[in-house]
Parts: sequence; C-alpha cells; structure tokens
Amino acid sequence: DVDECAEATDDCHIDAICQNTPKSYKCICKPGYKGEGKQCEDIDECENDFYNGGCVHECINIPGNYRCTCYDGFMLAHDGHNCLDVDECQDNNGGCQQICVNTMGSYECQCKEGFFLSDNQHTCIHRSIEGMNCMNKDHGCAHICRETPKGGVACECRPGFELAKNQKDCKLTCNYGNGGCQHTCDDTDTGPVCGCHQKYALHSDGRTCIEKDEAAIESSEYNATSVADVDKRVKRRLLMETCAVNNGGCDRTCKDTATGVRCSCPVGFTLQPDGKTCKDIDECLVNNGGCDHFCRNTVGSFECSCQKGYKLLTDERTCQDIDECSFERTCDHTCINYPGSFECLCHKGYTLYGLTHCGDIDECSISNGSCDYGCLNTMGSYECVCPPGKKLHWNKKDCVEMVKCLPNAKPAPKAQLVCSKTGGIESCFLSCPSNTLFVPDSENSYTLSCGVPVQQGKAQQKRNATLPSCTDSLAPPIKQKARFKIKDAKCHLRPRSKEKTKDTGKQAVLDNCHVTFVNLKCDSSKKKRRGRKSPSKEVSHITAEFEVEMKSEEVSDTCNIDCVRKRMEQKLQTAIKTLRKSINKQQFYIQFSGTEYEVAQKPAKATEGHEACSTGQVLQDGKCVTCSTGTFYSGEHNQCVPCSPGTYQDTEGQLTCEPCPSNDGQGVAGARNVSECGGNRLNNIDDHFQFLGQCSPGHYSSDGFKPCRICPLGTYQPEPGRTLCFPCGGGLVTKYEGAVSFQDCETKVHCSPGHYYNSTTHRCIRCPVGTYQPEFGQNYCITCPGNTSTDFDGSTNVTHCKNQHCGGELGDYTGYIESPNYPGDYPANVECIWNINPPPKRRILIVVPEIFLPIEDECGDVLVMRKSASPTSITTYETCQTYERPIAFTSRSRKLWIQFKSNEGNSGKGFQVPYVTYDEDYQQLIEDIVRDGRLYASENHQEILKDKKLIKALFDVLAHPQNYFKYTAQESKEMFPRSFIKLLRSKVSRFLRPYK
Repeated sequence: DVDECAEATDDCHIDAICQNTPKSYKCICKPGYKGEGKQCEDIDECENDFYNGGCVHECINIPGNYRCTCYDGFMLAHDGHNCLDVDECQDNNGGCQQICVNTMGSYECQCKEGFFLSDNQHTCIHRSIEGMNCMNKDHGCAHICRETPKGGVACECRPGFELAKNQKDCKLTCNYGNGGCQHTCDDTDTGPVCGCHQKYALHSDGRTCIEKDEAAIESSEYNATSVADVDKRVKRRLLMETCAVNNGGCDRTCKDTATGVRCSCPVGFTLQPDGKTCKDIDECLVNNGGCDHFCRNTVGSFECSCQKGYKLLTDERTCQDIDECSFERTCDHTCINYPGSFECLCHKGYTLYGLTHCGDIDECSISNGSCDYGCLNTMGSYECVCPPGKKLHWNKKDCVEMVKCLPNAKPAPKAQLVCSKTGGIESCFLSCPSNTLFVPDSENSYTLSCGVPVQQGKAQQKRNATLPSCTDSLAPPIKQKARFKIKDAKCHLRPRSKEKTKDTGKQAVLDNCHVTFVNLKCDSSKKKRRGRKSPSKEVSHITAEFEVEMKSEEVSDTCNIDCVRKRMEQKLQTAIKTLRKSINKQQFYIQFSGTEYEVAQKPAKATEGHEACSTGQVLQDGKCVTCSTGTFYSGEHNQCVPCSPGTYQDTEGQLTCEPCPSNDGQGVAGARNVSECGGNRLNNIDDHFQFLGQCSPGHYSSDGFKPCRICPLGTYQPEPGRTLCFPCGGGLVTKYEGAVSFQDCETKVHCSPGHYYNSTTHRCIRCPVGTYQPEFGQNYCITCPGNTSTDFDGSTNVTHCKNQHCGGELGDYTGYIESPNYPGDYPANVECIWNINPPPKRRILIVVPEIFLPIEDECGDVLVMRKSASPTSITTYETCQTYERPIAFTSRSRKLWIQFKSNEGNSGKGFQVPYVTYDEDYQQLIEDIVRDGRLYASENHQEILKDKKLIKALFDVLAHPQNYFKYTAQESKEMFPRSFIKLLRSKVSRFLRPYK
C-alpha cells in the first residue's frame, strides 16, 4: 500500500488532515473547519448571536478558531470566555484626588465632606456656602453644574449618562461601564437592564452573572432550541469529542486534534503539568522582562518603567536618557546633559539659584569687592572707582595719585579715526591699539570699547588704565554720542578681505586731539515693510560714543583753552558727519592687531558641513570654541594666537592683547593676566632691578610689585599685587603678621554662618533679608544674586535666595504658569495672580504634570483656578497638596483667574503647568479624552503628560490642527506608545463618526 499522506500525493484541502487507509486515504477537516475533506471552510463560532462562541461580551472569529474580548473596564477570566470587572481603584486610586469607588465595568471618584467633584471627574474643589451659583453646595446637579448667562444654573451629565426629567439627576446608560452589567446590557426607560450569557444566570444583585451547572445548561438549551438543533449539537459533540463539553476541561483555549483534546494558553500564561490549567507568567523573572530599568508583572502581561531622568521608548522596553538641555527654558545660561540628569552653569560674574537660574553676583557686597575706595556693581561684573584726584591702579582695585607717574613710561597708544575719499566715497577706519574689549551680546549684537574713559566708574567700561605716564592733559574731555543706521546688514564683526584693503589717501580726521575712548554698540533687528507680501528688511544700528581730549600744544596766545575746545567740538562733529557717510555706504572698518574688520556685513559662509563661528571663536572638532585667555582672535588667520611677550589677555574671545604695565615688550608669551607679564621692569632713575613678580597675599608695596612689605599686625590682604592692607577695624589685632583674611583677626566673638561681625559694636549681627553668609567669622553678608531675596534674615546659603516674580496676563494659544523660583523652592508669603484670556471661540485645556505643595502646612499654600477673583465664581481646580500623578482637565469657564498663595510655613518645588487653547468645536472630544481613566491608568501614559517634548507636540496639534500633518505616522509611532495612540484613535473615530 502506498502512503499517499506521507508522499503528499493526496488532494486533501490545506485545512484538512490526511489519514492513510489500507487501500487509499481519507480527508478529514481540521477542528474548527467543516466540509467533506476535499473542501473545508472555517466554522464561524461567533455566528450564533445567542451562544456567541461562549463569549459573554465580544466574540472574534479567526481561521480555525475564535477568541473572546471584553468591553472597557473588564478583563478576560481564566476560562477565556467570561469577563470580570477591573478594579481601577487598585491602580493609583483610579486617578482620584480623594475617594475612589469601584463599580461594575467602571469606577467613580468622590469627594470628602466640604468638597465637590470638578469637571475632570478626578479632582476635588472646596465648596463655598455663599451665593446661589455652582459653587453653592445646594446647586442640586448630580454631575456637572454650569452657570447660565442670565443667572442660575444648568445641569449636565458625564459621558454615558442622560439627564433625567427633573433636569438635575443623571441616568446611567449602557454606554458607561456597560451600564454596570457584567455581561449584556439593554437600555430601557427606567435605566439599564442586565442579562447573562446562556451558560450563566443573573445574580440577585441584578448585575452579576453566575455559572449554571451542566444539567441546567442542558435544560436551558433544550427549552430554548428545537429538537433538530439539539440533534445537530449532539452529533457535533460526538464528532468533536470533548472541546464542546466544559471547554474540554481547558482553562483557556481548547482544540480537538486527531489524538484528542489539546489545551493552550494565551500569551502571558503558561500551561501547567496537568495539561489544562493556565498560570500567569512572571515575565520579570527572566532577563527582567527585557526591560532596561524596572519591570512590573501584571496578569497576563508586564509593564516596563524607567528611572527618573529617563523615558520609555515606544518599544515599551528601552529606556532613553531625557536630554533636558533640548527643552526650552531649562537653564538660563549653559546646560550640560548627563545620563539621567543635567546641570546648569552660569557665565562668569553670575551665580546659580533656583537650580536652573542665573543671577548677577553683587561683588561689591563681598568686602566692597576688595576695592580701595568705591565699588560699582555691573551686570556680570563690577568695577572699583576712585575719588577726585586719584586714578585706578593697574590691579583695578587700588587708587593712586593722579600726579604719580612712571617717568620713563611710554603712554599707551591712543585710538585713531582716519578717513579717505576714493571715487567720491568716504571710507573710515578706527584703529584700536590698546585697552579694547569685545563683548558679543547675542548672535546679531555686540559691544566694542576702545581706550579708557577719563571719568572712571562707568558701567559699560570694564577695563581700566594702567599707571599713567607723565603727560600734560588739559581740561575735561569732549564727549559726543551718535546713532547710525546700516541697511541690509547684520551686526557681524568679520575680517575684511585683503583685496579690499588697498585704500590710499588716509587722513586722521581728529589729528589735533587724542581719542581717549570710543564705545560702539551694534544691534540688528528686522523692520517690517508696508504691504502684505513685502518681506522684512534687516536693519542694523551703530551707537557710537566718543571721548577726545585736547593736546596742550594746540593752546596759544591767539587761541586759549576755550577756543581750542570749540575747535575740537567742531572737529568732532565734522568727523561724525564723515563717519555717517562712510557707514551709509558700508565703508566703516575697525583695525585690531593689524587686521581690519567690517562692522556689519552678511555673516561669513560656513565651512561645508560646519556652522560659521562668531568672531572671537574658532572651529575645533566641528564645534565653535572661544579663544581662551592668554590668546587673541586673529581674523586674518582665523585662529587663536598667543599674546606676544610684553602683552597679556585676561578675557576670552578678544581681538587683541593688552600691553603689560612695564610696556617694554619683554616677558613671556601667552600671559593670561598682568601677573604673568614677567620680563624686565622699567628702569628707575635711581636704581636698576629685575622685575620678580607681584606681591603675594598678606603683602603689599607702593606699586604692587616686588620688593614687598608684610602686612603689619591688625591688617590683612587676601589678594596679590596690592598697594595696601585692610585694617581689621575696632582696634582688633591679627594673630600674626601677613594675615590674608578677616578671619585672621582676633575678634571678641566668633560669628556663625548667617551672621557677620560688626567691628564697631563687636557683636555678631544676623544677615538681613536679601543677604546670606555661608562661612564662619566673616565681616560681611553677600547680597542675593539678581532680583532674588530670602524669606527670612540669617540665611546661610545662596539656595535660600528666591525669585519672587510671578503672575501676568496670558492668552493666545499655548503658555504656562509656574510657581516663583521654579524649579527651586518657592518663597514664603507670596501671592501670584495670572489671567488666561483665550481668543474668541476657544477653550482652555490645562495639564498639571506634577505639583509639590507641603501637606504639613494644613493648606497654607494653595493653587486655585476659577472664573474670576470672586470666591463664589466657578472653580475649575483647587489643591493644597503634593501630587506626582498627572491630571488633565478643561476649564469650566471661558477664561481663567489663577491664584497661588504661600504662607510662612514649609516650602516646596511648586509647579510648572502648561496650557493650550483649542477650538470650542472640539470640546466634546477633548473632554471625552481627559475624563477617561485609561489616560492615567498606565505609568507610560502618565509619563507622556510629564514629557515636555510630547506635551509640546500634543499642544501644537490641539492649538493648530493643521500642524498634525507636520508629524508623519512613523514619527507619531516613535513618539507615543501604541496603547496611547489606540486610545486617542478610538476617541477621534467616535467623535468624527458618532453614528457608525
């Protein structure tokens, strides 16, 4: 006998089993299929609506089999057919702020006495007993209360409920939690009526279904069907043997095979040794479930989550570092991302407060900035000032007599403005040989100073003069300020190409006076043209300040000082007119270290594959790096060049180096400050000696250079290169000579941090509000950075300094509110008021990712959102507690008045709450989404509402729906987990096709 089945020469259907017989073979359709064997078709187990494949909710037919699924709010039982209620309250209290009550197929949030449920159906609002409106506890609405334009209230119901005839109560329908029924639900005039699958009987509670015994099932089947139907069923059971009876004893899926019943389990379960029972697999036990960080086992599945600072990718396994530095407003200045964290750094002259913010350091509050006389604080820096008749020493701290000079000192070269005229076009050049400072304020703005103003103490001038040479300067300088406009150019200081620099006939337009100081500020902005289609035009402005002083040789018998001054003023005005012409023709250049720069031109072209660096920066490893101290930026060579001997540079990103105090061209190359100048000291008239360096701390000399004297008892000096020592004051003495700090003074009491020593009263005084002191034994308190202050006196750390600013008028499409000093702790006794007024026909959606308000204060710190400042107006949200679980809700009123108040008690991180306004036509859809508990049920979904990047994308689409097309389907899949997209898709589909 030939085995046709083994040789595959049979003609059985692909869904049939071939059985060999002594003389031939026969074809038998596989379980789940019907036919004579040569032709087999799938049996639709779900076809009988009454039996429904044994499924109590939904039956889905699949080739050769079927599977059961459950409505929202239910989970599949172990038998694979029955549906059991999910207790949503077990997971994060169902998202309820106070009380969560589980119901069949759903759940509901309730509030404690004195509170009522807000529209988002999760948070609770404190009741008011005043006024006849929705804030009154007797408004009578079962669910949602709305105020009517004419006064009074109107009631609404949550989705899935209908308003009763009394217009106050809400009737449950089958659309909400399956009407509270475990199996089937039918809507009637009196409400939902529950029923059960034929294998079950209705419990006395009218909702739950209990399994009948086999005899009862047979009885009910016989009574409900014809004799012919019973005969067919019996024949099939005989053919199928056991799967038709009690599911073949299988816990989940039963399949008849040629060898008998075969039980199997769905994904997430494993078949036990008895061959019938299914047991949940704890996927977390094997390789942590494939999760990068945390794995949480659930019935039939598992869930991955990540450590703080990481986010779960859409594969729902991998954790990726959150690059906080890619978000807007993360740090005021510089942001450095680390795995799972980040760090904010501040520019020089600023200090960190509130974890991410930078405030100017008031150096003058720290021992008067170590200044000999006066101290003037500036943004990011400070400068010492001197009384009349004295001038600032090169160390920028001490004051020296104006008459004192170095007899053989060469005067610092002066700035010079020269102009030429070629072909009727004026060209002007400003030469800056010394005392220059280049400050790039922003991408299209910079400030440039050249020389030293005679009147010291100006905030815009950082550099100060070296020791003066013996000159015979006359009266106060002549000052002139002018503003010039350059069209179609940006403020980019760029090296001028060599081909363009062959100009002749240059003439100094201020040749009979010294240009002591020039300050240029260049800023660019777009000027809108009239007409809809006219593009914006780039306009740059240069603001120039000149200071010139007269030469003594100009004074004569025929022209005294006043006469010379008038001539100089006229000369300066003429020079400015010439300069204006050259600027209008874009023919104004500045010269540093032999290189000419264009003040405002188009940006330099970027190197292929790289960005163009700003002036003062060079490209290294694909990144723009600022030239360091000890070097200057050479525009001619586009590289950082070390300072030549006899010069130094103590500021980054500069275009030239400064001459050392000796001014003799000797020393070391690359000096980073004046103390590294080195070389031979100037020859003195009386004697010659080698320059050996600055005086060290605890020492001083007449000029700050060696030889030095030690600070005597009762004085101290913390810095090098000084001409004096500071007295302890109050008759105090130091422990030894050469003291370097006030802490070396033998005070009568030892002050702790948060205090300063008063040398007059010899007592420790608490640091006043707005100051702090972290060290022991100091005689000063440090002023808080920027516009911050402390809550109380006696503060010991800069972290106690908090920004008080908050509140404002908001609207438009998207925005945010945040507690003052966020993400640092908010200040005490603060009140913030915000008003959100959206454009017409738009509503407000709020997301509270997390909020930190200390519960210990018994609601001393409160955030409330309502229609207006009136305590009786409609309240949307109110809380005085910490919630790390996010919540989203729509405003109950078209505009919002938001208040945050704190008391003197404990403080916390507070909040940053984003909002978006959306078209009111989408109101039903938005409310359907934010009121669905599944939005908050999964940890993955919660993280979406905390992810700034994802929230921004969601808000972008909500505010402007056309922006949806900016995000491709692939991008959406990469941004959001499948479960989240599925939830939103079902909501949107139902909203767009409500009757389908």
